[in-house]
Amino acid sequence: MKKVLLTLFIFSLTCICSDQLFAQKKIKTMIVTGQEGAHWWEGGSDGLRQILVNSGLFSVDMAITPPRNEDISSFNPDFKKYDLVVFSYGGKTFSEKTRKSFEEYVANGGGVVLVHASVIPFSDWPAFNEIAGMGGWGGRNEKDGPYVYWKEGRIVYDYAPGSSGYHGLQHSFTITHRQPDHPILKGLPVEWLHFKDELYAKMRGPAKNMQVLATTYDVKGDNTRHEPMLWTVNYGKGKVFVTLMGHAGNDPELRYSMECTGFQVTLLRGAEWAATGQVTQEVPEDFPSKGVTTLRKGFKVPDNL
Repeated sequence: MKKVLLTLFIFSLTCICSDQLFAQKKIKTMIVTGQEGAHWWEGGSDGLRQILVNSGLFSVDMAITPPRNEDISSFNPDFKKYDLVVFSYGGKTFSEKTRKSFEEYVANGGGVVLVHASVIPFSDWPAFNEIAGMGGWGGRNEKDGPYVYWKEGRIVYDYAPGSSGYHGLQHSFTITHRQPDHPILKGLPVEWLHFKDELYAKMRGPAKNMQVLATTYDVKGDNTRHEPMLWTVNYGKGKVFVTLMGHAGNDPELRYSMECTGFQVTLLRGAEWAATGQVTQEVPEDFPSKGVTTLRKGFKVPDNL
């Protein structure tokens, strides 16, 4: 009897320790950054790092490319070491070796998050454009795929000719969830106000295996359609989450778009989903709502919550 009790005790202790170890395991993440066209890559990537680390769910390494005026071929990080790769990048196209390595990483089940201007580069990299679903600028036009937007209650794939990528002056805009039961959005308010940001519009691309999660009405652009702001892509076994929000200006005080609670929470939930296929995070009390925006100034949950 004593042996049975001892065995049960050891088994229970092992289960408890295993659960604790599992709970403590963090999602191993790499942020790819180092070049940008019109954004402050240092500030933007640092903001993303703080958001991820402060959540307690992610451990983060930075992979910084050589400057624009230097050879990009030396940049070849080991993507396979990570559960998640986050792009805060807008520069040169990687070498063929690095491109192949990244494609294999995603196809074999790696998680990917693309933030804001990270949909602008790599217009000459077909596989990346499939991974991203859509992009803007970089000479993209009808040859790269349709415009995708929400109109009259459904997704529209518009193959009309024309360039891709547009944004006007920064302003606040309402985000509307189109797939509220998706794990990334489940339980969150269906409408909420995002703080001042660049509203990217006229995105187009392959749009294969893509699901639009949320849109915004571009009141200062085309008044007849809602532009995608959040979407996912399945590429091989890999999962991709894209957010067009998160502009970073050229000063620490100009990262207000990234301070928006809605941006941070959807980023964290999208990142966990891309890496693991599920979302374990609870809906926070400070999430914005219809007509109301909230900020997390320190890129973390306020101390009073």
